Amino acid sequence: MFYEYLIAAFLVMAGLFGFVGSFGLLKLNDPMSRLHAPTKATTLGVGGVLLASMLHGAMIEGDPSLHELMITLFLFLTAPVTALFIAKVHIHRHETRQSLPKAGEDGLWATHDVAETAPETDKT
Repeated sequence: MFYEYLIAAFLVMAGLFGFVGSFGLLKLNDPMSRLHAPTKATTLGVGGVLLASMLHGAMIEGDPSLHELMITLFLFLTAPVTALFIAKVHIHRHETRQSLPKAGEDGLWATHDVAETAPETDKT
């Protein structure tokens, strides 16, 4: 009986995170802000569904499955990497060295750590 309440709590939590992530995707104005809503909140929403499924399989059906655990690990590893790639593309397309804030001690942003002009090649 306790497990059913816990599974229901995970599903409600997942629904709330999914709703917040979807709402943020629609309402946020800046593309970089819009990037955080689905990668953070919706990832936690899907994680909640997967936790509920793992708990249901192990406690109610008596058949533990590691498939959900593997999906969760894959999701939590790939979502931040995908968000990083999308953010870097945005920076490369819409920002210049002059429009970025100061990089601090490093002096340069890693994204714009390229030569200002292409080196001349020797065509002999």
